[in-house]
Amino acid sequence: MAQLSFSITGKDPHSSARTGVILTDHGEIPTPIFMPVGTVGSVKAVTADQLVKDIQARIILGNTYHLYLRPGIDVLEKAGGLHQFMSWNLPILSDSGGYQVFSLAGTRKISEEGAMFKSHIDGSSHLFSPEKVMDIQRLIGADIIMAFDECPAFGTGHAYTEQSMHLTHRWLDRCIKRFGETPDQYGYTQSLFPIVQGGSFADLRRQSCDYIAKKDAPGNAIGGLSVGEPEDVLYAMTALCCEHLPAHKPRYLMGVGTPWNLLECIGLGIDMFDCVMPTRNGRNGMLFTSRGVINIDNKKWEHDFTPIDEGTECIFSNIYSKAYLRHLVKSKELTALTIASVHNLAFYLQLVTQARQHILAGDFSVWKSKQTALLKERL
Repeated sequence: MAQLSFSITGKDPHSSARTGVILTDHGEIPTPIFMPVGTVGSVKAVTADQLVKDIQARIILGNTYHLYLRPGIDVLEKAGGLHQFMSWNLPILSDSGGYQVFSLAGTRKISEEGAMFKSHIDGSSHLFSPEKVMDIQRLIGADIIMAFDECPAFGTGHAYTEQSMHLTHRWLDRCIKRFGETPDQYGYTQSLFPIVQGGSFADLRRQSCDYIAKKDAPGNAIGGLSVGEPEDVLYAMTALCCEHLPAHKPRYLMGVGTPWNLLECIGLGIDMFDCVMPTRNGRNGMLFTSRGVINIDNKKWEHDFTPIDEGTECIFSNIYSKAYLRHLVKSKELTALTIASVHNLAFYLQLVTQARQHILAGDFSVWKSKQTALLKERL
């Protein structure tokens, strides 16, 4: 077993973009990287084999809140962890459940002890404390596990956001203590990442970055963004955090975002991303392509027999036509969910691969400007 390590392999001369490699016991992760979200131990409508062969995913994300409620930690432990349970042999990152607790605003109560919430499945009450979240994630078996945090909604005032940030810091200290008291599970190394909070307030973000940087964790995450704030606020807070977090550790921007969000934030110094957007939007007929955004439900595609996107190197994108996919969508055929999800994820993974190539070539900034305008086009 080896500790998670990160090495920077290239830097863009005109921005803060960089390439690197995160090394885990389940394999290498080239950065910048996008992580498909496997909420309940599955990326919706996509098989593990498709994730590897068609999408070329290198790491996926599992959801602590959902996996805890179903199938339950006892099932995952008996299976030998999430890797064995879902037949996935590459790295996994598990979130802490903090965002899901945040989204249950009407049925949860935050205290110093933790977060009490009601299950969306059966209404039963549960407490997530920092210690319990560490124990759950240990047994899920992720290579990278996240500290438990509170995520205030966009628009929350400075006073509460500051109070929440300090609570997140105290919870972090408890997470670190519990993590240090418990062993790695299933024969490989697990690593803990803290999460920066502070809302859209620059002074709080700086405080949180400074607090988290002192913990000397293997990597650091930026939370509390992509929760409804304007894009200029997303970019300003991301830039500030990248300036204050250690440059020699991977930086993970949680829950972001559109293809152009990814490119802009790579330029600011982000190394890791996750978001449900490619699969959720794909299931609802929105396709991200090399030429712009397509709403496949529109009648204009009814007689378009050209491939979904010849610019995406994925068999699903190249062999199926827009007309065929539209037909499947209008027919509510389940195959449509798979084709759209696989295409969007393949496009995202190809985009970060291209970003790595252009960073190493030294022309990332010029390429990013052209790509951002192109990707925003509505076809």
